[in-house]
Amino acid sequence: MTLPSRRAARGLKSRAALVMGTNEIASAVAVYLHREGWSVVLSYDPHPPVIRRRMAFHDALFGDHAEVDGIQGTGAETSLEIVSLFTQGRIAVTPLGLLDLIPITAFHVLIDARMQKREQHPDLRHLARLTVGLGPGFAVGKNCDIAVETWPAKSGAVVYKGCTEAADGKARSLGGAGAERFVYSEEPGRWHCAVDIGTRVYKNFPVGILNGTAVTTPLDGVLRGVVRDGTEVPAGVKLLEIDPRGKRARWTGTDERGAAIAQATMAAIASKLGEPNLAASHDTIRKKAAWLM
Repeated sequence: MTLPSRRAARGLKSRAALVMGTNEIASAVAVYLHREGWSVVLSYDPHPPVIRRRMAFHDALFGDHAEVDGIQGTGAETSLEIVSLFTQGRIAVTPLGLLDLIPITAFHVLIDARMQKREQHPDLRHLARLTVGLGPGFAVGKNCDIAVETWPAKSGAVVYKGCTEAADGKARSLGGAGAERFVYSEEPGRWHCAVDIGTRVYKNFPVGILNGTAVTTPLDGVLRGVVRDGTEVPAGVKLLEIDPRGKRARWTGTDERGAAIAQATMAAIASKLGEPNLAASHDTIRKKAAWLM
């Protein structure tokens, strides 16, 4: 890896954040950080595959346009490209991992937003001034400095001590549909799909192919999310999601749950780093999101 020069490093903004994950939650957090003037880089992790790609910066990894709430993410293959995007005030989205990213600058904040609900999270507290864990599997003082709940009924609650709620395996209801609005991979393989997110579909509509077998939609609605074409997927992960809400369907931008989590993350950072201008109350947003079971 080519490291940035000292002159380039001096061009970085005073506050730098590393967000692990390129999904819709990681992207919502990146949007809020960016709006507060932070230099932000999102680091891709392949598990689980990202499906809500129009609500995320994920597709920037492949050179595609990736925009969330009017803010664009730009792909970066090298540390020099990341520094360049930082100095331009743009969000960087990269396939580079922690070992490549940590030498770039002294990150003030590291946020694990990979949403790996059943994985063991390593202790990354020594890699940044403050580490924030989002979702299940985090224990304050053990593998993070502070955590934020993503469990639907508690989305946006800041955890100052103890552990976050464990995943319960239940999908929240959306338009009266729970787990039945998702389709999961029955076996590992390469996923192929030619249907765009936002397409109106009907039950049993063929969306893609996995290992030569057609994968169809489980109900009527709008294709809210789908794994990117050509992705290698393991067994048991979400391939697609349907929003059954008709004209109220939403598949772009930050939704209420993402906003609650992002706002809480900003409040958590403010409480630990002593930056009161970032500590705007997030209670209203969190309560608004609580209905998203």
